[in-house]
Amino acid sequence: MATSPALPATSREWHLVARPNGWPVPSDFALRETPVTEPAPGRILVRNLFMSVDPYMRGRMNDVKSYVPPFQLERPMEGGAVGEVIASNDDKFAVGDHVLHGLGWREYADLDAQHATKVDGELAPLSAYLGVLGMPGLTAYAGLLDVASFKEGDAVFVSGAAGAVGSQVGQIARLKGASRVIGSAGSDEKVKWLVEELGFDAAFNYKKGPVLEQLRAAAPDGIDVYFDNVGGEHLEAAISALNVHGRATLCGAIAGYNDTEPTPGPRNMMMIIGKRLQLKGVLVGDHYGMQQQFVGEVAGWLASGELKYNETVVDGIENGVDAFLGMLRGENTGKMVVSFGK
Repeated sequence: MATSPALPATSREWHLVARPNGWPVPSDFALRETPVTEPAPGRILVRNLFMSVDPYMRGRMNDVKSYVPPFQLERPMEGGAVGEVIASNDDKFAVGDHVLHGLGWREYADLDAQHATKVDGELAPLSAYLGVLGMPGLTAYAGLLDVASFKEGDAVFVSGAAGAVGSQVGQIARLKGASRVIGSAGSDEKVKWLVEELGFDAAFNYKKGPVLEQLRAAAPDGIDVYFDNVGGEHLEAAISALNVHGRATLCGAIAGYNDTEPTPGPRNMMMIIGKRLQLKGVLVGDHYGMQQQFVGEVAGWLASGELKYNETVVDGIENGVDAFLGMLRGENTGKMVVSFGK
């Protein structure tokens, strides 16, 4: 077994200790210390360098059946992380390798080697494998090109456009020949970033007025594709703005994640029939077959400077919950990640 000279004695990890009712609060979580041991055969020990906080994690805090199991109480939470192998009991990994895996929310991860993927820090910064080259990036790529069947000349509207997924959707649409790309975001600073830095044709601050009014002003000829990260008022407005045979990818509905009562559906669903619209959900796990194509194309755009990305980095595992809650409040521009500062 390959190992670093000395393993740490303990690892800090975030546990869910109470299921949130509405918005999560800090007392729903606890940062605890656990012992670190040598990995068993077929396993590796990883020192995490970055971990991801993502909207879908809010759903895992509820004790409901869904496409991923709920977090267990009094157990460490999980999520995307990138780190360095510091001990290996598997021939496929050597000490010093950098890997992507699913055991975030902890400083040191002991995991089955089959559940780790080597990543190249020379191709892109390690944190990028949690965002632009990771799960959010593949969600954007597959959700636009496959699920929404995007084609050159489509007018595209993206909600939550300054987030990790939305910012990439808009840029991919532009690079693939969209006739117009419109985004919504929650601050004037984000709107400016979308238009001036990412090349969106138009963007608006949804907090400044009714979404439908602002969308119609930004897309007077309607839209052909809607990529939904928000739900609620945004989805209703998009149904009204979609042209005949328009397509919508339903990726998230963050506007309702912390509601304690069921969120009412759009009031204009009859339009779906008359316009022959297609509304389809996306889960990234259905699209791993596109992974090689996705990484190759996006890495090329990154290298040429045609695609840009931003990260909001919070330092220290002790601030992990604050980063998660900040992400739910929209305090991030681009991908929110937690750096472990090592």
